[in-house]
Amino acid sequence: MEQLQQQQREKAVVVGVNVNDRPDFAYSMDELRELAAACNVEVVDMLSQNAERVNPTHYLGTGKVRELASLLEASGAETAIFNDELSPSQIRNLEAELERKVVDRTMLILDIFAERAKTREAQLQVEVARLEYMLPRLVGLRESLGRQGGGAGLRNRGAGETKLELDRRRIEGRIAVLHEELEKLVARRQVQRKQRKKQEVPVVCLVGYTNAGKSSLMNAIIEMFHPESEKQVLAKDMLFATLETSVRSIELPDRKSFLLTDTVGFVSGLPHHLVKAFRSTLEEVSEADLLVHVVDYSNPEFERQIQVTTETLKELGAERISTVFAYNKTDLVGGETYPRTQGDIVYMSVKQRLGVDQLLAQIQTHVFGDYIRCEAVIPYDQGKVTAYFNEHAHVISTEYEEAGTRLTLECRLADFVKYRDAFVEARTLEG
Repeated sequence: MEQLQQQQREKAVVVGVNVNDRPDFAYSMDELRELAAACNVEVVDMLSQNAERVNPTHYLGTGKVRELASLLEASGAETAIFNDELSPSQIRNLEAELERKVVDRTMLILDIFAERAKTREAQLQVEVARLEYMLPRLVGLRESLGRQGGGAGLRNRGAGETKLELDRRRIEGRIAVLHEELEKLVARRQVQRKQRKKQEVPVVCLVGYTNAGKSSLMNAIIEMFHPESEKQVLAKDMLFATLETSVRSIELPDRKSFLLTDTVGFVSGLPHHLVKAFRSTLEEVSEADLLVHVVDYSNPEFERQIQVTTETLKELGAERISTVFAYNKTDLVGGETYPRTQGDIVYMSVKQRLGVDQLLAQIQTHVFGDYIRCEAVIPYDQGKVTAYFNEHAHVISTEYEEAGTRLTLECRLADFVKYRDAFVEARTLEG
């Protein structure tokens, strides 16, 4: 059975132009291979060209196009996968020359998102992105589909690629309908966010490159404080395992709580159609109180991945939010001591559950900075105030005196100020 599946895998050659000796070119080509593998495509060869600019008509120079045609013929590959987003005319010209299916980086990522989207909102967002990508490419795609019988990307399946005889008007009409449905879901999400803000519960958002370990970290934190719960999220060693934003409430033993949010992973060259379509989901990031930037420290290109994530956060308007870094997978890096904290960086291994405590200490320092340690005597006729602090603060000790209930506690400064008039006496404590 496995052998049969192997035979059925589509074969492809990956192609890239290294413009002005880009320092990240080799890495981006390796990543393109990984993206192809995530689409169950077997990469049988690779072709690259050094150039000062991309050829506007064929992406590659004439000689390289001929070389690519020979390579496709010799390897029996049905598809050429290009490392950049191609223009409509480039797709049309390349398919005419190569007589093979042409797929660019954007198509590949859209295909993966279509495969992984599970919730209605994610499916709508992916379909909008795919249709907006297809719109200017209708002519080339229509010709391609007449010859190949394939989809807008690697598969003839899923959102937005049902019939490629769709004309511009029908696609635009479909996009309008999808936007309308998405707006209802976005409105619901905004109501939920407003309710959370009213409750003044801090929001901590996990961000980072795809497959850095965000979902695994979320599960480790949930497991630590809610071992019996069913709050776990999907965590797999694959690109874009998470497309849905998951929000979980984390209740700490000292009665403090925060909301932990897992988000879609980023990747270099993340199509602008997708960033735009997923903007409503990614708004969770821009409204967070703290970002935990999860990094795959074992990846030789981790610094470049940090840069890509930082640039995407800037695009989302989240660059000024306080950030702590979780350098995950440190167990795979030889000679590194972990768990340890260095400034805003925690070196850890989620898999080994080492460093999670240190990261939580960092989170608490950032999001509970407005907490104070204090002592207050609350008169017995103000039982509601005593009950409020028992429920919303960390009460360290309780004593019953003639004047009322003496509480030694840790609470929000705002709560201390709000109820100060109800206290018989009150003072803040050191530490």
